[in-house]
Amino acid sequence: MDLKSLKCVACRGGEPTLKGGELAKYKDSVDPSWKLYARDTKIKREFEFKNFKEALEFVNKVGELAEAEGHHPNIYLHSYKKVGVELWTHKIGGLHQNDFILASKIDLL
Repeated sequence: MDLKSLKCVACRGGEPTLKGGELAKYKDSVDPSWKLYARDTKIKREFEFKNFKEALEFVNKVGELAEAEGHHPNIYLHSYKKVGVELWTHKIGGLHQNDFILASKIDLL
């Protein structure tokens, strides 16, 4: 599945969350460093850089990408050179195709 070529679409409340085999299919389509957590309702990944400047540049790139996609992750800059990214779709309280589209595009940064 080539998620990188897709665009996030506005999610309306009430849509089903990804579960079971469908969730596994999407999870297998992104870098294995993305981990499911919170009872499989969120994904997260940690990135480590050489220094604070590179970490901050990455945060800004993720922010620009998220704004362009209209899908906004939680981003944590910590330990001066580590960046954590969490994704889930707030409106449905779980994972949606958009989360994996954005994760696949973040992987390219």
